[in-house]
Amino acid sequence: MLHSQTHLRSRPIQAGYLRAFEAVARHLSFRLAAEEMALTQPAVSRQIQALEEEVGTPLFLRHTRAVELTTAGTLLLQAVSQALPRIDAAVHHIRQNAGRQHVSVTTFASFASMWLIPKLEAFQRDHPEIDIRIEASDAALDLDVVDVDVAVRYAPPGRVPPEARRLFGESVTPMASPWLLKSGGPIRAPEDVLRHTLIEASDAYTPHLEWLTWRRWLDSHGLQKRQPRSWLSFNYAYQMTQAALAGQGLVLARPPLVAENLARGDLVEVLPGMALRSPMAYWLLVSPRSAARPEVRAFADWLAAQAVATRSVVGEGDDPDLVNDLD
Repeated sequence: MLHSQTHLRSRPIQAGYLRAFEAVARHLSFRLAAEEMALTQPAVSRQIQALEEEVGTPLFLRHTRAVELTTAGTLLLQAVSQALPRIDAAVHHIRQNAGRQHVSVTTFASFASMWLIPKLEAFQRDHPEIDIRIEASDAALDLDVVDVDVAVRYAPPGRVPPEARRLFGESVTPMASPWLLKSGGPIRAPEDVLRHTLIEASDAYTPHLEWLTWRRWLDSHGLQKRQPRSWLSFNYAYQMTQAALAGQGLVLARPPLVAENLARGDLVEVLPGMALRSPMAYWLLVSPRSAARPEVRAFADWLAAQAVATRSVVGEGDDPDLVNDLD
């Protein structure tokens, strides 16, 4: 008997008992748990006893008219109360999407919020049968390993695989809202930007983002060691753009990410011809495991078409399929 109990407690517990355990622990009542689960009270009691045998210790203190969790029961409840809702949500998602076409997309947060999401309505209108799942993360996921169909990467040409499709390149240029220019006076020369607050990323001076900094732009236009009226820093490019749209300062913006704002006139390039080219570009990758699926091909082709429109707005007319390295 001792050997049997030792073997029982060394194996993973049966998940079926956890539902009964969670119900009893939540109600602190075998009767109420049984009513909720549409079982008899003895049936629920037997499941709890079996679970306690597998765990190897009592999970409840049984009083005449009450039930109380033991220390072990409290510890188990913390894990179960988190795991069961996640399992239920996953099953609901699987059931809801069974048989439906879907495309999973990974890209970095700024690109998702500023470029991709505003355009998605058009794709969903033309392809209502395709569900889109976006995972916004600054971590580059391995498409050979993770369950992702399409990735949009932000990298120099030397750091993407040969099969990557170039969507568009990048430059940085001072931009402002028309309201700010009207109230703060015209900007005709580089030194005029110093009259304003300059908006940039709080982590812009890390080595891999140095080309996005106002300091680089100012130095490139003969304003070494000069300081603006004030600085305003944010974590994300989306926040920087929102601040500029609100007239809070000048932003050193990336035209592809604000192409819609430029087209509508919400932002204005204040010193045309003084942009700095970035070594980075935006790339489309399709997982080899997903490339043959019609819905993935449709989404990738749609992304490429949207990139053509963006290149037109920002004045980059080259076809990325015909260009090996423009940056």
